[in-house]
This record gives sequence, C-alpha cells and structure tokens, in this order.
Amino acid sequence: MTPLSKISLPVLEELKQFDKTFADTMRSNIPLLNIIINYVIRQKGKKIRPLLIFLSAKLNGNINDSTYTAASLAELLHTATLIHDDVVDESYERRGFLSINALWKSKIAVLFGDYLLAKGLMLSVKKQEYEMLGIFTNAVSEMIEGELLQIQKSRKLDLCEEEYFDIIRKKTAALIAACTASGAHSVTNNPGKIELMKEFGLKIGQAFQIKDDLFDYEKHSLIGKPKGNDIQEKKLTLPLIASLEKASKEEKQKIKNLINKKSSKRTTYKYVFEFVHQYKGVEYARNKMYSLHDQAIEMLMSYPESEVRSSMVDLVNFIVERNK
Repeated sequence: MTPLSKISLPVLEELKQFDKTFADTMRSNIPLLNIIINYVIRQKGKKIRPLLIFLSAKLNGNINDSTYTAASLAELLHTATLIHDDVVDESYERRGFLSINALWKSKIAVLFGDYLLAKGLMLSVKKQEYEMLGIFTNAVSEMIEGELLQIQKSRKLDLCEEEYFDIIRKKTAALIAACTASGAHSVTNNPGKIELMKEFGLKIGQAFQIKDDLFDYEKHSLIGKPKGNDIQEKKLTLPLIASLEKASKEEKQKIKNLINKKSSKRTTYKYVFEFVHQYKGVEYARNKMYSLHDQAIEMLMSYPESEVRSSMVDLVNFIVERNK
C-alpha cells in the first residue's frame, strides 16, 4: 500500500464515489471535448486536493453533497490552471504524458481550460454554493497575481525571501488553503474552524512548494521536472535566495550574470548547484519547510485524536518527505 493509499483510508469510499461522479461534471455534447476529457481523466495525478477536502470535511463534521461540490470545483479549477500553465510555459509534457497543447495545439488547450473554468462556475450556481465559489475564485485570483509577480521579479533577479513567500503563498498555497477551508465550510458554519483549516492549508501549501524547489538541488531526485529547470526559467527559489543573502556582492553578481547569460545549461546548473551547497541554502530552506510542517501539525492537535486526524498528520509528513 502506498503512503497516499494509507492516508486515504478514512475517506476511501467518498473518494471512490467522487471518481465516479466527477467525470460527469465535465461532459459535453461536443465530441472533441469529450475526447480531451477522457484523456485528462486517464492521466489524473495523486488527487491530493480532493483528498484534502474530504479529510478536512470529515475532521470537522459529516461529509455531504456540498463536500462533493467543493471537490469537483477544486479539480476543475486546478486542471484548468495546469492546462493554461502548460500553454504559457510552452510545456509539452505533464506527469510523463503529452500535454493538451502538445496534442491539440495551444488554441484548443486554452479554450478547454476556459471550458473547465466555466463548468466550475456553472456547478457553483447550480448548487447555489456562492460562498464556496468565493473561496475558490479568490484563490485563482491570488494564483494569477503570484505568477505575474514571479515573472516581474525574474526579469531583474532581485527576489528577496519575503517576496518569495508572498509568491508561493499565492501561487501554490492559496488553492490548497481553498481546499481545506471549503472542506470545513461544507460541514460547519463555525468561522473559527474554517479559518483554522485555511491557515492549515496555507502552511502545508508553502511547505509543499519549498519541497518542490528543493528537488532542483538534490543529488538524486525522482521529480518529474528536469533538474535545474527553475534556474533555466530564471526562477529564484528559497535555497538560492538564502545563499545569495550570504554571498559577497561580487559573487551575487556572478551568479546573476550566469543565470542571465545564454551559456550551457549544464555549466550554469553545476555552478549554481555548488554555490547553493557551499552556502547551505538547502539546509536553510529545509529548516523553513519543517517549521511550516510543525506549525501545521500543531494546528491539527487542537482536534481530538481520531483516524482522520492521524491521516492528516500523515499527509503533512508525506508532503515534506516525498521523493517526487
């Protein structure tokens, strides 16, 4: 049994039911749309977001129809943003499969992403889940702001740690926080519980992104993206930011020049990799990640001991210990 399979046990039946019904929320009368939908369904990943929603709901009450709506919304919006990301990044592969834009070109990929966003809006209106729609649309707005801020900062390579955390809070953690908050919202009207779950989601979302960023600087990584990918795209992540803070003015400029220069990707990555390890940037970032991990665990300890709480603790541990 995989770690995620074990974590899913308290909500296994709900996840199976969700798998059966989610495809129906995307269906269309247009044959081409249904071909793409079938392709997307076959390559769905870990489905951490629906898992988070069901666990957060069960931790705070009884799973109901509103919980299933939240899970569908999360998957529709998340899938749409991934498809749009692949178009923007001109990426032709995702999770080992050809991306939508690789198979059907960018125009169809953008339109399909828009279709999923529209389906999410329609589902919310049909179910009259207006507050839940607000939770998710706010998250998508923050994701876009985070992407634009990262693009702006990559041009000058002047990202500081505070700005980095602002970016990852918006880009990655906002949607995860929307999942944990909406899961709680689906079963309780207690604003304190909903806010606690939102803050919990923000903590684990930031820890998740730091773990992703660390893969670039680990000697052996099973992550799906190429090593040094962030460096090639001029994305300053926490291990490098922390190392630049310790370096001399001359060293900082040398690193920035190297990243900006159209030199060999392998040469640039090797130099930056060694620079980050020299200044212990990996250790610094890992410590920040585990601090977020510990804060998230502490939040869960405010709930009585249960199978669901144990699974959520295991999920937090999985986020920081995964190898891909």
